[in-house]
Amino acid sequence: MHNSLSFKAILFGMTVLCSALNFSSINAGEMPMTFTEPAQPMAFQEGKTYVALIHTSKGDITCELNTKTAPLSVTNFIQLAEGGFYNGLIFHRVVPNFVIQGGDPKGNGTGGPGYTVPAEITLPHTQGALAWARLPDQINPQKRSSGSQFYITLEKIPYLDNEYSVFGQTTAGFDVVKKIEQGDKINSIEIVVK
Repeated sequence: MHNSLSFKAILFGMTVLCSALNFSSINAGEMPMTFTEPAQPMAFQEGKTYVALIHTSKGDITCELNTKTAPLSVTNFIQLAEGGFYNGLIFHRVVPNFVIQGGDPKGNGTGGPGYTVPAEITLPHTQGALAWARLPDQINPQKRSSGSQFYITLEKIPYLDNEYSVFGQTTAGFDVVKKIEQGDKINSIEIVVK
C-alpha cells in the first residue's frame, strides 16, 4: 500500500512537472528550444531577398522581410521561424479592417519567448504590413517590440506609423490574410532566400 501511494505521488509530480515545462507539445526525444534576444543582426547575403512563407490552416501568406531598415527584427523573426517557435501556434487576435495577430505561445496575447526586441520604427503601415506587437507606452516608453507576437495589417493604418516596428510586407496570399479567423493555426513559417 505504501509503495503504491509513493508511486502515485511520483507519477503526479512528474505529470505536473511535464505540464509546467510544456513537454506535452514536444515529440519524444526532442528538448524544448531556448531563444534569446539577438544582440546584433545576422549577416544577410548582399543582393538577396529574404522571404517568409507563413503556412496557415487557411493557406500560405508570403511576406518579404526588410533586412535594411529592420535588421534586428528580421534576425529575430528568422531565428524563431527556423527554430520552430511558431509551429502550431494560433492567430489569437483578429480585428476586422485592422489586423490579424499571432505568435503568442500562450494563445491569449500575454506570451512570448521571454524577451523583447529594440524598436526599429521606420516603415509605414501599408495594407499587408508585417509588424511586431508591443506593450503600451506607459510601461514600455522605449517602444520595444514583442519578442514573438506579430501582426499583419488588413488595410493601410497610418495612425500606427512611428509607433510600431514594421519589418516586412505581404507580397502574396493577401486573400489568405483576409480569411484568417481567431483560432486559425500557423502550421509553420519557412524562410526562403532568393
